[in-house]
Amino acid sequence: MPNVKTVSRNRVPLGQKAAFGAGHLINNLIPGILGVFVVILKSADGFGMNTILAGLIVGIPRLFDAITDPVMGYISDNTSSKYGRRRPYIFIGALLSGAIFAILWQVHGDASEIYNFWYLLIFSILLIFGNTIFSTPLIALGYEMTSDYKERTRLMGFANIIGQVAWMLVPFLYVLIPNTDFFETQPEGVRIIALISGIVIILLGILPALFCRGIDASKMEGREEITPKALLKSMGKIFKGIKLVLKNKPFVKLCLATFLVFNGFQIVAEFGVFIINFYMFDGDWTASKWWVALFPAVTAAYTAFIAIPIINAMANKYGKRKAFIIATAISVVGYLLKWWGFDPTNPYMIFLPIPLMAFGMGCLFTLMMSMTADVCDLDELENGMPRKEGTFGAIYWWMIKVGQGIALVFSGIILSLLGYDPTASTQTAEALVGMRITDIALPAATALLAIWVMWDYSLTEKRAMEIKEELVERRGEL
Repeated sequence: MPNVKTVSRNRVPLGQKAAFGAGHLINNLIPGILGVFVVILKSADGFGMNTILAGLIVGIPRLFDAITDPVMGYISDNTSSKYGRRRPYIFIGALLSGAIFAILWQVHGDASEIYNFWYLLIFSILLIFGNTIFSTPLIALGYEMTSDYKERTRLMGFANIIGQVAWMLVPFLYVLIPNTDFFETQPEGVRIIALISGIVIILLGILPALFCRGIDASKMEGREEITPKALLKSMGKIFKGIKLVLKNKPFVKLCLATFLVFNGFQIVAEFGVFIINFYMFDGDWTASKWWVALFPAVTAAYTAFIAIPIINAMANKYGKRKAFIIATAISVVGYLLKWWGFDPTNPYMIFLPIPLMAFGMGCLFTLMMSMTADVCDLDELENGMPRKEGTFGAIYWWMIKVGQGIALVFSGIILSLLGYDPTASTQTAEALVGMRITDIALPAATALLAIWVMWDYSLTEKRAMEIKEELVERRGEL
């Protein structure tokens, strides 16, 4: 493997990395808080909503991503403004996402279940539109902030570390919201935390728009005119572009592997809350709440400060594909250790699987997003201008978001099939055993499938360097 040093012009300044990371923090904060609120939505002390209805609230809106994400990617790719192709949309999207998120959760526990269902469903769909305007250009901006093979991994790793801060903080909402010293009821806690979160989303979300810089697109050829009329006429071209992107075999592998790892984890993400509370502490929320918060928070901290730096080092030494396979295999062992980690007689055993399990999600967005940036170079080589970071980013994150929606729907269905009762203060032994087995077997199985998908991934560092040299020569760059 070539030992090529990153030249200074291809390095992303620390301030820009931090601003880009702030955007990633928001991309994690929104689904993270959403996950906590959905658990409260299903709990007897919260809203006590039927698990299937709660799953539909977050699952149905994801279907809209099938249209909005690719369209936003197309708009972002073809935009021409003095502020760049991405940054105006990131700014507007941050404002919309924060405002809609705050409004979305202004619901009351004493309202009827059907009223809360429709209110949450409608505003969840609106949130999808606002978040698409923010996140699709943000991801595309990250792909074009550097053209260096290794700096891309460093940028995504740095952003992922900052993004993990959301997962360090969000779990403590399980402690804060039920605390009657702060909130009279859990629904009241949800409403107030949503308002605060909306402000944070806006303040941090606008930072990438203000400080990050992408490639100079002023002389980029082949872009379409972006007007409402032109956009309607171009719908065929949008889906033609999607079809073209999906012919890119390395990119399809990245999407499929991401879908498997991320959604295998997401389907059972809330199972840990119920297992800790009902299996380890027999439904005593007062006793379990700190452990419910500490398990994901410590996992996120370990991911950020230990797993991601190790993954970065592995990628630089062995290449991104091998680093992904090694890290994902390590995470499978971590998932298996959860059987012994969730021990009612010794709660401290809960930390046993974390050092290994953390490598799964740690490698996912660090390596896969870096590899997607490499894929954008391959697409330019094969299909010419304009570069389609927006379209690639839209499809990649559409897979994630739709998959997350599907995961949350299936999570509710699986919980129901296993016998979980959202109105009960304790759960049956059969339901708990079923949750424990599913919590381990499902993410382990999908991770192994992802390794199989990536086993023959062809876009190596050597090939990426060759593509970059060809593009530099084609563009007439020095």
